[in-house]
Amino acid sequence: MGAAVTLKQNADFRRLYRRGKSIADPALVVYFAKNRAGICRIGITVSTKIGNAVERNRCKRIIRAAYRGLEAQLPAGYDFVFVARARTKRLKSTQVAAAMRAMLTKAGLLCR
Repeated sequence: MGAAVTLKQNADFRRLYRRGKSIADPALVVYFAKNRAGICRIGITVSTKIGNAVERNRCKRIIRAAYRGLEAQLPAGYDFVFVARARTKRLKSTQVAAAMRAMLTKAGLLCR
């Protein structure tokens, strides 16, 4: 398993915000939509309201680690944008992974 393919273009993020489906949790919000690339791509956003740079980078690391744990179980051909919330910076990676698993299962993307 290599590094996750990341979304970098603002247009990709805007497309998911506008046309994608979303599921919210107190710790995290996920936007997702099918893509034509045939691979899963991931984008992570953390607002400057969350905290200083150290806390924002920690949020991104935790979200990335949680996604890596679920990546093999996801169907191919989806784009995901994970948006950190204020509570994310106080959570452990296992708690974020559990929240992510619950949201993706609710969306029908993960099998139990």
